[in-house]
Amino acid sequence: MDTKISILFYGRKAKTTKGNLLPIYLRVTLQGRRLELSTYRYVSPERWSVEAGKMKGSSVEARSVNAYLDTLRDKAYGHHRELLEEGRPVTLEAFREKWMGIKEKPVMLLEVFQMHNDQVSKLVGKDYAAGTLERYATSLQHTRDFIRWKHGVEDIDVRKLSYGFITDYEFWFKTVRNCAHNTTMKYLANFKKVIHLCLKNGWLERDPFLGYKMSKREVVRECLSQAELQRMAEKEFATDRLAQVRDIFLFSCYTGLAYVDVQQLRRSEIGEGMDGERWVFTRRQKTETPSRIPLLPVALAILERYQDHPQCLYQDRVLPVLSNQKMNAYLKEIADLCGIQKTLTFHIARHTFATTVTLSNGVPIEVVSQMLGYRNLKTTQLYAKTLDQKVSEDMQQLRDRLLLKGW
Repeated sequence: MDTKISILFYGRKAKTTKGNLLPIYLRVTLQGRRLELSTYRYVSPERWSVEAGKMKGSSVEARSVNAYLDTLRDKAYGHHRELLEEGRPVTLEAFREKWMGIKEKPVMLLEVFQMHNDQVSKLVGKDYAAGTLERYATSLQHTRDFIRWKHGVEDIDVRKLSYGFITDYEFWFKTVRNCAHNTTMKYLANFKKVIHLCLKNGWLERDPFLGYKMSKREVVRECLSQAELQRMAEKEFATDRLAQVRDIFLFSCYTGLAYVDVQQLRRSEIGEGMDGERWVFTRRQKTETPSRIPLLPVALAILERYQDHPQCLYQDRVLPVLSNQKMNAYLKEIADLCGIQKTLTFHIARHTFATTVTLSNGVPIEVVSQMLGYRNLKTTQLYAKTLDQKVSEDMQQLRDRLLLKGW
């Protein structure tokens, strides 16, 4: 962007007064555009130097007028310099506001964040899930708490954001909030979306995330073994509620559906596949990608068990799913009763389907990725790294083949 400024004083003949006096105007040129401002000074045409842009001679009047014009010139250059130092776009509009004394209202970070969240809230159920709005609301509160902790103010001008702000924010998450590295990266990713909003609207000239690496650390994705699945399936529970939660969890273990997808699964989404068997035909709520999953015998048996359940009939759902919070609370109790030494949450069912049920039994990773509703193989490959059992089995087959060849 061209930021050069051109300043010229000239006599405007078209505005000559009845007393034949020439009004002196200031012309400011920025980016090829002109702003003409009256100096409220008048001179006789013969006493004005067009070439020099000032009054001729050294009379008291000439010295007074020329000194005043020099003051206006310094003022113009000063406003131009301020725009550059503030990092604002050097436009004719911004210069005019400076000249007229109109103070630009700063764009405040938390106001932009709240505006973003308000837009998301109106799109819940269309482009966003309710959980997404909740995540952004939490991120907004974290940002507010960090600004208070670091700067002692209630909000901050977006133009003050810098690389140091981001690194300090990361430090705050890991120390004050005691967040793990990957959790910190998730919150910063939410914050980064708001920063991009500021950049796209021209409120921020430089991306504070420039040069900042947001890499996540690889974690081992916990899942249930075949023995643990069997133990859970065969366990007799004292209450129907625990048995119901166990069944729904196992259904997810044998279909790979996430909690929200199981909760919203309708009977119309169970149909006959190209092989004549019953399949799930649905879309992942999180990514809107299609999932087509052939139902295994265990999953089919669970569906039949609940086909006449009052909640399923009333809500047109496949299974009577409780809230995610209640499901996870009951799953911890189920883990204790089954002797499973793992922190059991509903999402472990999806991991179990990817590893123990499919990949470990030779289902190609491309097929698993499609059933899980992933857009690419990268996420599914994270599951494949944990399959020591599958590696052992494949290597044993290789040993047997080499032995037959006499190697």
